[in-house]
This record gives sequence, C-alpha cells and structure tokens, in this order.
Amino acid sequence: MKKSIAALILLSLAALALLGSACGSEKVTLAAQDNNTQGITVSGEGKVSGTPDVAVLSLGVSSVKPTVKEARDDAAGTMQNVINAIKGDGVADKDVQTTQYNISPEYDYPPNASPKLTGYRVTNTVTIKVRDVNTTSQVLDDVTAAGGDIVQVQGITFTIDNPETLQDQARGDAVTDAKARAQRIADSAGVTLGAPISISEGTNVPAVPVFAGAANGSAAVAPSTPIETGQLDVDITVQVVFAIQ
Repeated sequence: MKKSIAALILLSLAALALLGSACGSEKVTLAAQDNNTQGITVSGEGKVSGTPDVAVLSLGVSSVKPTVKEARDDAAGTMQNVINAIKGDGVADKDVQTTQYNISPEYDYPPNASPKLTGYRVTNTVTIKVRDVNTTSQVLDDVTAAGGDIVQVQGITFTIDNPETLQDQARGDAVTDAKARAQRIADSAGVTLGAPISISEGTNVPAVPVFAGAANGSAAVAPSTPIETGQLDVDITVQVVFAIQ
C-alpha cells in the first residue's frame, strides 16, 4: 500500500511538471511532501505609453587651430556663446553639465611619409536637460546659431522625468495579468488558486536616443528644426507565486 501511494504521488508530480513545461515560463510547482507550501509561479506584464516631457541634449564645440592656445580660446569663446544661448532659452544652471573636455594634436598622414603635425583640437561637450520639451527645437536652433561652424549636436534623448504614475498603472496591469495566467493554470490543473506567496518586479522606463552629427550656423536663417517626441513605453514585469488551496 505504501508503495502504491508513493507511486501515485510521483505520477501527480510528473503530470503537474509536464503542464508547467507546456506553458512556457508559467509552471506549477508542488513543495516536498513534508512542506505545506504549494504554489503556481507565473510572470505578468504591464505596459503603459506616455509622452516624453524632458529632452536631454549632448552639445559641444570642436576647434582646430595651429596652436593649443588658439584652439582653446576659440573653443572657450564659442562654448560660452552656446551656454548663453541655452540659458537664454530658459535652461537652468543645474541642468547644464560639462561632460567632456579634450585637447589633442592633429596630424596629416601623407603616403610614404612620416605623420606631420598640423595643429591642435580642443573639444568641449555639455549635456543639458530641456524640461520644457516643446522648446527643444528653439534651443537647438539657437545653439547652432551661437556656435557657428564648430558647434556639434551629438545626440538627443527623450525621457519621462517622473514616471511614477505610469509605473503604478503598469504595475497594476502586470499583477492582473499574472493572476489571470495563474487562474488559467489552476483551472487546468483542477486546483483552487490562493493568495500570492511572493512577488518580484522588474521595471523598464526607456529613453529614446536620436543621434545627430555636427551642425553649422546655417539654421539661424532656415526654417525651425522639426523635433518629434513620439511616445515612450513604461514596462513593468512581475513574477508571482500563488498558493494552491
């Protein structure tokens, strides 16, 4: 009799394991016989779209001159013009940060000859946050005009400054999704779904980069630069273990 009971338990466990493998990441797990905890482990996903409200711009100047002093002076004066333009468009001091400053020699590499020093390059890059995303186009145009031919617009990233409300909505959707998955498994297995035993969460608030190359001062007399923010998805994934009653 004891051998028959043991065999029946093993068959039950095998059947439940087979059901779990057929459901991908959703699986039914039964604890050891001397442990009262039984559960269904599932994952759920919630996704909510929102409009970006912050643009992060990487801007710089790069000057090549015969001497370090000439290149430094040119880059410094031009970058100051760029910063003045940025702040004139309402960007706060706290949202402007220098991220790169580099001085390097420039060489010409003629064929079958030794490299020849031609000058020095000074590069100065700042990252700024434009919190009024609707002014991004104006900021870019003003920076381009202020920096002239040595200005660089290296990239734009759109993000959501305070995604908590969207995260809460996505989190609720993820838990609802997980519970629905668990309920379907419980119904298929002929068991009653209980309360959650454990919940773990993963969050993703992506930023969308828009890459750009060097610009020049012609935009000052050209039409305004078109900038489209699009939408960002806030993703929440949860893994939940539900008890089996």
